[in-house]
Amino acid sequence: MGSSSPSSLAAGPLLLSTQNGYKVWEDPSFIKWRKRESHVTLQCHDSLEGSLNYWYQRNKVDFLVSQSAVWNDDAVQGSLDCAAFWVKDLPFVKSLSGFWKFFIADSPYDVPTNFYETEFQDSEWKTLPVPSNWQLHGFDCPIYTNVVYPFPLDPPYVPKENPTGCYRVCFHIPKEWEGRRILLHFEAVDSAFCAWINGHPIGYSQDSRLPAEFEITDFCHPCGSDLKNVLAVQVLRWSDGCYLEDQDQWRLSGIHRDVLLMAKPKVFITDYFFKSNLAEDFSSAEILVEVKIDNLRETSKDSILKDYTIEAALFDSGSWYASDGNPDLLSSNVADIKLQVQPSSALLGFHGYVLSGKLPSPKLWSAEQPYLYTLVVVLKDQSGHVVDCESCPVGFRKVSKAHKQLLVNGHAVVIRGVNRHEHHPQVGKANIEACMIKDLVLMKQNNINAVRNSHYPQHPRWYQLCDLFGMYMIDEANIETHDFDNSKYFKHPTLEPIWASAMLDRVIGMVERDKNHTCIISWSLGNESGFGQNHFALAGWIRGRDSSRVIHYEGGGSRTPCTDIVCPMYMRVWDMVKIANDPTETRPLILCEYSHAMGNSNGNLHVYWEAIDNTFGLQGGFIWDWVDQALLKVYADGTKHWAYGGEFGDVPNDLNFCLNGLTFPDRTPHPVLHEVKYLYQPIKVTLSEGKLEIKNAHFFQTTEGLEFSWYISVDGYIAGSGILSLSPIKPQNIYVIDWQSGPWYSLLASSSSSSEVFLSITAKLLHSTRWAEAGHVVSSAQVQLPVRRNIVSHAINISGDTLVSETHGDTIKVGRRDAWDITLNTKTGLVESWKIKGVHVVKRGILPCFWRAPTDNDKGGEAASYLSRWKAAGMDSLHFITESCSVQNTSGNMVKLSVVFLGVTKSEDGSLPNQDKSKVLFTTEMTYAIYASGDVIVECNVKPNPDLPPLPRVGIELNVDKSLDQVTWYGRGPFECYPDRKAAAQLAVYEHSVSELHVPYIVPGECSGRADVRWATFRNKDGLGIYASIYASSPPMQMSASYYSTSELDRAAHNEELIEGDSIEIHLDHKHMGLGGDDSWSPCVHDQYLLPPVPYSFSVRLCSVTPPTSGYDIYKSQLQNS
Repeated sequence: MGSSSPSSLAAGPLLLSTQNGYKVWEDPSFIKWRKRESHVTLQCHDSLEGSLNYWYQRNKVDFLVSQSAVWNDDAVQGSLDCAAFWVKDLPFVKSLSGFWKFFIADSPYDVPTNFYETEFQDSEWKTLPVPSNWQLHGFDCPIYTNVVYPFPLDPPYVPKENPTGCYRVCFHIPKEWEGRRILLHFEAVDSAFCAWINGHPIGYSQDSRLPAEFEITDFCHPCGSDLKNVLAVQVLRWSDGCYLEDQDQWRLSGIHRDVLLMAKPKVFITDYFFKSNLAEDFSSAEILVEVKIDNLRETSKDSILKDYTIEAALFDSGSWYASDGNPDLLSSNVADIKLQVQPSSALLGFHGYVLSGKLPSPKLWSAEQPYLYTLVVVLKDQSGHVVDCESCPVGFRKVSKAHKQLLVNGHAVVIRGVNRHEHHPQVGKANIEACMIKDLVLMKQNNINAVRNSHYPQHPRWYQLCDLFGMYMIDEANIETHDFDNSKYFKHPTLEPIWASAMLDRVIGMVERDKNHTCIISWSLGNESGFGQNHFALAGWIRGRDSSRVIHYEGGGSRTPCTDIVCPMYMRVWDMVKIANDPTETRPLILCEYSHAMGNSNGNLHVYWEAIDNTFGLQGGFIWDWVDQALLKVYADGTKHWAYGGEFGDVPNDLNFCLNGLTFPDRTPHPVLHEVKYLYQPIKVTLSEGKLEIKNAHFFQTTEGLEFSWYISVDGYIAGSGILSLSPIKPQNIYVIDWQSGPWYSLLASSSSSSEVFLSITAKLLHSTRWAEAGHVVSSAQVQLPVRRNIVSHAINISGDTLVSETHGDTIKVGRRDAWDITLNTKTGLVESWKIKGVHVVKRGILPCFWRAPTDNDKGGEAASYLSRWKAAGMDSLHFITESCSVQNTSGNMVKLSVVFLGVTKSEDGSLPNQDKSKVLFTTEMTYAIYASGDVIVECNVKPNPDLPPLPRVGIELNVDKSLDQVTWYGRGPFECYPDRKAAAQLAVYEHSVSELHVPYIVPGECSGRADVRWATFRNKDGLGIYASIYASSPPMQMSASYYSTSELDRAAHNEELIEGDSIEIHLDHKHMGLGGDDSWSPCVHDQYLLPPVPYSFSVRLCSVTPPTSGYDIYKSQLQNS
C-alpha cells in the first residue's frame, strides 16, 4: 500500500482529542477510520497443500476435546493457548496474544500523554492478558443489567467518567514476510478503540463483536529488523456504539478476542463467497464462487486478469478420515471451478470475479448429517506459481420457504433450539476451544439441533465447529436498543437516520464475515430494537446480498415485513396455535425465545411441544438460555463463588436475572436438561389402542446407526430386558407393533394383578460420532402397559401384635417393646419423639405444610407475583396453633388421636393473634391411627380460607434425624422433577443420599423434589429408618428431603450460604404447585398445575423400617392386605 497522505495522518491524533470539543466516540455517524472492508476469515496460505492440511488437522475434533474444558483459574492461560493454537500451521498469520502492558484511566481525558509513542516508558504499568476483559483482572468493575443502560440514556452522549484502557505490546515481523503487505486484525474489542503503530495512528473502530482490520505495512519496521514495533491501543468502555449494544449480559470491556498479524502478497484474495444451486431433486449442484481481489492502488484493475489467474477447487474432506494414516488430500478433488467470462450481453459495469462449476450427486449438509467439503481459492501469477490461497469448509444445503414452513433440503425441519451467549465464568467474553466444544457436545447429546447466537456475532471458531458438529444457526447482528422502550424523550435508533449507517455496518460486517458457513440458515437483524425504517434498509441489504437464507427479526411484534419467520418471544401456547391457524399468515412460527430457564424453572415445556408436534405451522423454538451467566468472584475469606449482578458494586444492576441457563456456569447440567433431551429426542414412542408406535422423527437419517433395547419394570423393579431387533426406520416413518406380540409379553404372566407394569424403549448409538461415544442414549421413553390390573385400595395388617401405651400428663407414649415407640403431646397434637430400637428417627412434627421457598418464577410479576400475593395473605409467616386435640381410641392394637390445627399469620413482632376465625388461613384436621404393627396412618382434611391465592403446596412436613440420609423411593426420577416438569422422569425405584437430592441452584429456592412418589424410605447406615407411602385412595405424592429448611432456602442469597439444620426436613405433598416458566416476570403456572384454595383430603402411611425389610415389601403388603 502506498504511503498515507499528510491529511489522513493528521486525522489520527484528532480522533481521540477533545481540544475542539468534538468527541468521536459520541458521533453515531463516525464509526470507523482506515478500517478495511469486512470479509470472510482469512488463512493466508501460499499453497494448496497447506490449505488442505490445515483443515485436515482443524477438523479432527470430537467429544474427547471437551474433556479438557477448564472453568477455573487455568482458563486464563487456556484462552492464551487457544489463540496460539488457532494460528498454528498458518505461516503468514501471527497471534499477538499474551500479556500486554496495561494502564486504566478514569476517562479518555486522563490517559497518559503520548502513551502510544515508541519511546514511552511503560515499565511501571501492570500487565493484562490479551484476549481478556479487564474487569475480570481487577480493573474497573463488571456490570450486569438486562434492559437499563449502565449509564444515563442520553444518546449519543456517554458519561465523562468513562474507564479507558491503554494497551502496549511489542512485536517483530518475520524475515520470511518480506515483500508482503502487513495487516493488523482485531477479532473483537469492546466497545470503541483507536490504535497506533510506532506512534502512527492506524485506525478507529466500533462494534464490540466483529473484526476491525487495518493495513500497517507503511508503519512497521522492515521484516527481520531487530527494531521492535510498538502497538498501542486505547479502548473506551463507553461510546455511542454502546447504545446499539444493550443486550441482557455482563457489560465487560477490552480486547476480548485475538489480535493477529497477517501477511499477504501485493495482490491477494481478500474475500470470496461460496454459493450453490441445488437441483430440484438434489442430484447435482451448480457452484458459484464470487472472488474479490485486493491490489495495490497503482495496479490497474484491468491488468489483474492479464497478470494473474483465479482458480478454485472443491475437495471431499468427508473422505479424509475414512482410514487411518495420512490420506492423499489432493486426490479428493471432486470439482474444478473455473472463472466465468462475462458475456457481452451481461449487465453494464464490473460485477466481480465469478467462478463456476458443477458437482454431481453432492452429499448434503444438515444438522443430522453435517457433511462438509473444502473449498480452496487460488491466485496464480503468469508462470503458474501460487501467489495466494484461501480456503474454508463448505456444505451443500438448500434453505427455502413454503406455506407456513421453513425448509432445509426440502424438509420442514423442527427447530429444537437454545439461545447461547458467549460466557465463561472466569474469562468472560474470551473464548476457549475446548469450552466451545463442551457446549456443542452437551447440546448434541441432549438432542439440541439449533442455536441462536444471542445477541451478536460470536467467535469465528464457533461457526466452524457448528458446521462440523451439525447445528442449525441463527446468526444475529450486534444490535439491541431495549432500554429505548422505556424512554419518553428519545426515539429508537431504528427511527433515526443518523443511526442507519452504524446499524447497516453491523449487519454487513456479520454477513460478510460469516457468509460461507453452512450452519447458518437465517440472518437476524438484531434483538429488541423496536421497529422502523432502518430495519427495512438492513433487511433489504441482506436480501440483495444473500438470497440463500431467510431473515429473522422479532422486534415490532415478530410479524413485520422484515422477517421471513414469525418469531415471537415467550408467547403463550394458545396464542401460538392461534397464529398457526390464521389462514392469512403464510410464514412459519419459530419461537426466538421461550421457556425462561431461571433457577428451578421450565415448567410447561411439554405443553409447548405437544402443540409444536401436532400443529402445522409451528416449527420449534430456542429456549432462553444455555448457561447461567455468573462470574467467579473471590471473596474476602479467599473462597470463590459464582456471583451475579450487584455483587461487584455495580450500579445499576439486575441481580440474578443473568442466571437463566440450562447449565451452571461450568456447564454442569441443570436437572431440566433431561426434560429438554426427552422432549427434543428424535425417536418418539407411544402406546395407543394396543399398538406400540416407534417414530423416527429425523428428517434425513434412518435408524440404522441405533440399537434399540427394551426393559420391563414391575412396581419399579426391572423384570426383564433385551434387544429389540428392528429393521431401519426411514426418516419420518413409524414402526408399529402390537404390544402383546413383543418379546416382553411372556414376562407379564407372573406379575401380580395389583402391579404397575411399564415398558421402556431405549435407542443408543451403535458407533461413536463426533459428539458422543458408542452406547450414548439418544432417546428413551417409558409407557405404561395396559395389563389387566385390579384397582386395589390400600390397607395394612392390623392383627397380631400388642400395643403398649403409657400416659404421662400431656404425653402419651405408644410402642412395641424393644422395637419402636412414639411419644405424642396430647395438648399440641405433635409427635415429640419416634424411636426405633432406641434410635431417634423423628425429631419433631408432624405438621401440615402449605409453604415453599419461593423460586425465581414465584417472585416474578411484582405485585401480581405469586410471592407478593402469598405475602399479602400472610402465608409466608404461617404458624400452626392447636385448636383441639383428643385421644379418640385406645385398644390393644391401636391408638387414635385427632388434632385440629389452625394456620394463622404471625404478627411482625412474632406474636400470634387471638383465635379469630376470620383470620385463620387453614383449618387442618389430622388424625393419627397408630397400630401395633408400627404403622401410623395420617389422615388429613384441609380447609383453606377461600380468599387465599393459589397454594404453593398441600402436604405434611416432618423432621427426621440427620443420620437418616439414605433415601429410596418408587416414583419419578432419578433427577429433580415437578408436576409440570416430569415428562422425562421415568417411574422406577431409585436411591440417593440427601446430599445427592439437593440441586445447588446459585440462588436457592424450592428444589430437589421428586414427582409421583408411591413410597419412600429414609434410613441410616444401619438400615433403620422411616417408611412413607400414599394410602387409601390418595394419589402419588411429591417428595423432597433436605438438610436445609424451607426458611433457610428462602433466606440464603447463595447456595454456599446455606446452613444445614439439625435434622432432615422431609416434605410429603399431596399436591404441589407447578414451577411455571413461560417467562419469569409474570405469574404463569398453567391452570392445571395451580392449587386453588379448596378443601383437600389425603392419607399417608408412615412406619418404622428395619433391615432386611425393603420399602417395596411394605408397600406390596398394604396392597395385598386389602
